[in-house]
Amino acid sequence: MIRISFSVLLAAFAISSANAAEPAKDYFFQPKDRIVFLGDSITEQYQYSNAIELYLTTRFPDANFFFLNAGIGGDTANGGSGRFKNHVLDEKPTKVTINFGMNDGGYGKFNPQSNKVFVEKTALMLDMATKAGVKVALLSPNAVDPRNKSNGAEYVETQKQFYAPLKDIAAKFEFPFVDQYAITRAAQDKMLVDDPKAEKAKPYPDGFHTAAPGGMLMAHAILTGLKSPALVSDVSFDAASKKVTGKNCTVTVVDSAAISFERKDEALPWAVQKDWLPMLPYTNELKDLNWYGLQVTGLKEGSYAVKIDGVEVAKFSGEELAKGVNLGNLTAGPIWDHADKVYKAIEAKNRIVQGRFRGVMLANVPEWLADVAKERKPMELEKRLAQIVEAQKAVNELVKPKSHKWEVVAAK
Repeated sequence: MIRISFSVLLAAFAISSANAAEPAKDYFFQPKDRIVFLGDSITEQYQYSNAIELYLTTRFPDANFFFLNAGIGGDTANGGSGRFKNHVLDEKPTKVTINFGMNDGGYGKFNPQSNKVFVEKTALMLDMATKAGVKVALLSPNAVDPRNKSNGAEYVETQKQFYAPLKDIAAKFEFPFVDQYAITRAAQDKMLVDDPKAEKAKPYPDGFHTAAPGGMLMAHAILTGLKSPALVSDVSFDAASKKVTGKNCTVTVVDSAAISFERKDEALPWAVQKDWLPMLPYTNELKDLNWYGLQVTGLKEGSYAVKIDGVEVAKFSGEELAKGVNLGNLTAGPIWDHADKVYKAIEAKNRIVQGRFRGVMLANVPEWLADVAKERKPMELEKRLAQIVEAQKAVNELVKPKSHKWEVVAAK
């Protein structure tokens, strides 16, 4: 074990930022927001939306967010505007993300008339939201992947022209716009060079619908586009001066003769899934979204193990630790386990959300049962909404951070 004296730090000390676990006042999402994800089949897949829920819930554990998903396969801005009141505004959201355009463009050459309808219906949704006092984050869709779509090389260029008006529409209504197309296009252009046959980096199996890696790629694009904070927390030890600094956490020294401390973070890192890992080279290794840092300076040359609650989670050289390492991309260990339980609870909650939306709200009722459905439907919607509320409360309770014992020792 590395012997470093911390005699000057025997007493417990706290290093934290005031209200660090709360969103900045100018951040799009705010505590107690009711958030609705609106879109087509890509939204209904619950891939990028679940990943966004996980980020917001773990990064702001006291915010008590509430989430619903109103994605419908095959939908367009025209369909979304037609159902905007019933499927969005009637749910009384405070924030909405709108992600239409994939189907609107027609998967072929640019069609001016289709684009005109797309622009008009998108503006109509923003107008309805404004009048209802609801804030919107307007998103362009993800870029299609030409490696996995037969006409992808053509349509990916059509998309650029088709979505071009969105920035100005959002500005007109003073809503944020995230050019998800441009961000994912840049990532996919790199994939085209690195992995031309999509053998490793494959976000969209059919070129546009997401697999889990694509959901992460989209969530990263959306969250960074909305200027989401990168920092989970950070701890730094200087072995020479015995100086300790940290952000967004409370640290208590356990052993003055070793690198051993209790660390309680104000947030949890995003639970990176193993099937997300191929996307890391195309998402800045998540340094801009999921920085969970540890730095130890003044160590001798050699290899060191980082342990959390006695479990070895990673190995680094002394040089790497001196520069600072990001443990946010781990896919195992006690802290990852905690965040992953939150992710699984979100997925379970959203099965109730989808059952309510598809099974009740969109139920295809025979004409001869219309009178019964008219009476029963509002009650069933409320009943299932109550179940979602309870499931969301369980998620928000589960996410509360815990204290963990950290050690840095010579690797065996």
